[in-house]
Amino acid sequence: MNYKYRPMGKRSILRAAFFTIALFSFSCPVASDPDLLDTDVPEAIQIVTSANSRSVRPMSQEEAVQLFLGYRNRLNDGTLVTLIDLPVGPTRKHFYLRLTNKNPVQVRATWSRLVFSGRVRPPIEADSPKEALEWLASMPNAIGYLPASIQDQRLKVLLVVPND
Repeated sequence: MNYKYRPMGKRSILRAAFFTIALFSFSCPVASDPDLLDTDVPEAIQIVTSANSRSVRPMSQEEAVQLFLGYRNRLNDGTLVTLIDLPVGPTRKHFYLRLTNKNPVQVRATWSRLVFSGRVRPPIEADSPKEALEWLASMPNAIGYLPASIQDQRLKVLLVVPND
């Protein structure tokens, strides 16, 4: 048989990529599984910004979920924000499970889909909580999260994500 090579169109590639991401995210464990939570994480995690960011006000949990899942990159008043993420580890895992009820693989799949579409930029990943603290204290309109045990006068707490 003689087959002709036909390259995949842009729409077919996007459909295949979306299907792969969706399949991968549905095959993940449920975020409410207690085995996914580590016991060595802080009791609560706080979402913070620079104390000098006058336009950034305390936020609701729904607004935080929308920001950290990439569904929006502006606050209710239209202020453009930069998100700061901690490195992969128990604090990051705990944060996303408690805030969004999604495990890290599901969050990564959501961000991958949005970044692939060109609509958003993912959070900037710090190498350590100390580096995240420095960035948050010095960058105007940057929003990130830190363990509640980290207190600094240069930061303003926007929301506390409790350890249910």
